Amino acid sequence: MTHTIYSQQRLQHKSIARLKQIYSEIACTVEVADKRCKDAWINAIIAHQSAHPEQFVSPASIPLTPIEISFYDHEYYAGDKLIAAIHYDNDLTRPWVVMVNDKEIHRASTNILCHHYICSHYKDGTLPVQEQNATDTPCPTENAIMAEIFNECQKYGFEIVGDGIYNNDVKLGEVGFSGGTWWVVGATEQERVACQSVLVAVWQLAVAQTPRHTELLNRRFEMLTPNNSSIYGSINEFLN
Repeated sequence: MTHTIYSQQRLQHKSIARLKQIYSEIACTVEVADKRCKDAWINAIIAHQSAHPEQFVSPASIPLTPIEISFYDHEYYAGDKLIAAIHYDNDLTRPWVVMVNDKEIHRASTNILCHHYICSHYKDGTLPVQEQNATDTPCPTENAIMAEIFNECQKYGFEIVGDGIYNNDVKLGEVGFSGGTWWVVGATEQERVACQSVLVAVWQLAVAQTPRHTELLNRRFEMLTPNNSSIYGSINEFLN
């Protein structure tokens, strides 16, 4: 099992209780000189990481995934961890702002300059550490959830209205994320069905509106019409 490597700076932000938890999680065996001293726990964790590099992976080795919440708001994730955000304000010359821990760390004239700032500083390890929750495994934010659903629905040309997902003014159902699980419920159904991902959830709505979806699986791609080729492609992607 591998763990994300903790930097000295990141550990300094932790409480002694959290440092003890990390010490246990990584199976650290380095003796803590003074269990009442925060630096003693930090030094033990750093020493263990140095002695067992094969057990740890640098955060920068996880690719960043930018999620467009709106034109004015973007969030950057490494895996399931929020790394930074970009917001827009009313500054006349530099309205685009990079935020970490709800604090401004950089300001630029364009969104793309903020994007490059986040990527370059994340890669070289100089980006401030975004604090997560107590277990360092936060649930996606509501904005991130809606962005993922929106991005997946766009592949099929579906629309998200207040009470669910529609296609050509016909309600297909709803997709959501709660309790750590993605779910889907059809427009004519009562119970939610748990799904492995948002891709699977929206795919189920797409398949449900296609009466001959089983036949599509047996057709060659070139035999498909423009109306069903996108669904066929998504079925193939899911099955493979």
